[in-house]
Amino acid sequence: MAPNGVVEKTGAGLIVSFGEMLIDFVPTVSGVSLAEAPGFLKAPGGAPANVAIAVSRLGGKSAFVGKLGDDEFGHMLAGILRENGVVDEGINFDKGARTALAFVTLRADGEREFMFYRNPSADMLLTPDELNLDLIRSAKVFHYGSISLIVEPCRTAHLKAMEVAKDAGLLLSYDPNLRLPLWPSPEEAREQIKSIWDKADLIKVSDVELEFLTGSNKIDDESAMTLWHPNLKLLLVTLGELGCRYYTKNFHGEVEAFRVNTVDTTGAGDSFVGALLCKIVDDQSILEDEPRLRAVLKFANACGAITTTKKGAIPALPTESDALSLIKGGA
Repeated sequence: MAPNGVVEKTGAGLIVSFGEMLIDFVPTVSGVSLAEAPGFLKAPGGAPANVAIAVSRLGGKSAFVGKLGDDEFGHMLAGILRENGVVDEGINFDKGARTALAFVTLRADGEREFMFYRNPSADMLLTPDELNLDLIRSAKVFHYGSISLIVEPCRTAHLKAMEVAKDAGLLLSYDPNLRLPLWPSPEEAREQIKSIWDKADLIKVSDVELEFLTGSNKIDDESAMTLWHPNLKLLLVTLGELGCRYYTKNFHGEVEAFRVNTVDTTGAGDSFVGALLCKIVDDQSILEDEPRLRAVLKFANACGAITTTKKGAIPALPTESDALSLIKGGA
């Protein structure tokens, strides 16, 4: 909430989310292995797409830039983005490759394990020439992950899009969204994720990613600050049911989580990021004002918490009134 007790208003500036959108196949029964699952439900996903829909559902303006297969699943996903109010002018379709699929097991504790079908999938084949650069330049925030760095030509497209966004004065937001099974090796994942580290203005990592990137099993301020770089405006470490920690040039602290009945953690981090971005898109001075930043992070924590209370990411993403109700109830 802003200092007067009112939640910061959602900005009107465009947030462009770049990367992959895919279909998660989730077992109809929780707590079983993929082999034991009696059946699967298809759930649209992909972290950058989740962020775009999270922004839109909260009343913000978002666009998705990426590539889907020119197949039934690809057109279904594009339709879901449109239905959720996401600008679709950055979507490309590949006639030769399929839309990516992931089989996801939900363990008994709601955490996930992944098996991917991408050899190659359409998202990996996005070329620099296919980028809608005018769309990117018209935005205020450019958000991305690291999965788009794994293979060419998508890697070059990612670097080009980042460069254009930076030159146009956009805020660069990075959530590495580590998916180790997709990388050739852990060493390659660490190296490539860090290869673009110094370009980002805002970085969000989970506690697990913090351990992976630092090589330390300590989740503390000292460990987090080894990820700091001089041009960074905000570093966030999400701690699941323990909330989040924030670090800026001038201050740092922790914001508690909301207690909810967790069913499925899919999309919680994306919901958190979308909530944060749509509250700072028009007023980045919030990043330098600790009381206002803490209030925005409390709102983002509420959005992340709500997302864990239902199966699947997109159906569980909250509206502003959902988040406000939880804040009011938890105050």
